[in-house]
Amino acid sequence: MGLTGIRNVCKVSLDIPAEKQPQLHNRWHPDVPFAGTIKNGETVKIECVDWTGGQIGNNDSADDMKNVDLTKIHYLSGPFEIETAEPGDVLLVEIMDVQPFEDSPWGFTGVFDKGNGGGFLDEIYPTAAKEKHTDSHVSIWDLNGIFCTSRHIPHVKFAGLIHPGILGCAPSAEVLATWNKREGELIAANKLDRIVAQPPNATNVHAGSASEEIKAKVGKEGARTIPGMSLNPKTFASCRRPEHGGNCDIKNLSRGSKVYLPVHVKGAKFSVGDLHFSQGDGEISFCGAIEMAGVITINFTVMKNGMADLGMKSPLYLPGPVEPHYGPGRYLTFEGFSVDEHGKQHYMDVTVAYRQTTLRCIEYLRRFGYSDYQVYLLLSCAPVQGHVAGIVDIPNACTTLGLPMDIFDFDISPTGPAKKLDMGSCAFETGVKEGKITKGGKNSEISWGGGLTYKEKEGVSVVENLKEKVIGSGS
Repeated sequence: MGLTGIRNVCKVSLDIPAEKQPQLHNRWHPDVPFAGTIKNGETVKIECVDWTGGQIGNNDSADDMKNVDLTKIHYLSGPFEIETAEPGDVLLVEIMDVQPFEDSPWGFTGVFDKGNGGGFLDEIYPTAAKEKHTDSHVSIWDLNGIFCTSRHIPHVKFAGLIHPGILGCAPSAEVLATWNKREGELIAANKLDRIVAQPPNATNVHAGSASEEIKAKVGKEGARTIPGMSLNPKTFASCRRPEHGGNCDIKNLSRGSKVYLPVHVKGAKFSVGDLHFSQGDGEISFCGAIEMAGVITINFTVMKNGMADLGMKSPLYLPGPVEPHYGPGRYLTFEGFSVDEHGKQHYMDVTVAYRQTTLRCIEYLRRFGYSDYQVYLLLSCAPVQGHVAGIVDIPNACTTLGLPMDIFDFDISPTGPAKKLDMGSCAFETGVKEGKITKGGKNSEISWGGGLTYKEKEGVSVVENLKEKVIGSGS
């Protein structure tokens, strides 16, 4: 490799619409044609557009954020044929490097409008908002080497943990049918006032260099790359499908990481995209990383019969040695429990707990002059540590969020009253000067956790039984 250089197997253009570039695609389907071939053991460079395919402009308005067409995304580079890969193998993907393009050193973080994607806290913060990340000539965010700063969130500087948000191998026809069946069942059972999963949608499908016939099939059957928002205990990543990886959004899949992916089709059909300069655990604002276009360098190794040898049902990964280091005593840590903001008790609900954890941090930083939306965006893209602390003590799950205090240029220690500073504002859509703060979810039902055994016979509810006991006792 050192004698021949590293081959670039995918070049993209930031000036040509993503849907016009045959080396990109935006659906998971086994029939999307190969965009190139990579040898087993080879290290290559793969260029990627940002996840929206260039829908977000380098400006100070959030109008484009509000109006992003989610039928188009994510635009992924690939799929690539990995020589010798067969169904049942494991593809070892070693991430050697990830960088923004030298001539386009900018990205974006945003809160989507609740009616167009929303975010983890969209019941409370429903307004589209945006930060811009760019070079010093345009201001807003600066990406200077490993560090980033922003005039939209002043007094903050941190090193980016650069990583891909999406990587995976194509599903087989059988795996794809399983996805569509189980997500269709979830959609049919939905009782929430929100989208809970994205079914196949032929609108704006891009199937790379496929014929019109194959493109129509991919549009009818292909799995979306942006499943509905949920939480994964421990990583708090936006939802992926367990069989292949996909939209994992794990911030620690950075340089030096090794990812072990199940192979379901001949040649693996590996794809990658959605590059992030930095992200906090959870990427909570939905478009919550510092999203960017750039180039990723990867080494591929095929592990024959790897799925059986490793007993693998879902991907595995080993984090690399690169990570921002803050001392263990330098994380101001917030707790949350399974009691929602309306005082309703839920049973071991990690999602409720982490939402409360995040709100505690927003309330704390608000004291220094930041707006709620500024903190929301910051917690999405800064290197915060989210963890499940306890899931055994009924009725509350306990989660924590560790905020590195050293990313601020002033002291945020809990020592007493806070001194408010001039923190400016993030960008909103035209005519909006501040984001809405609402109190959604008042009519939520008590959650009982998934995959648990329910009572088989109909009967009087626990609450009604308690009421009868209280009334009968004369209390």
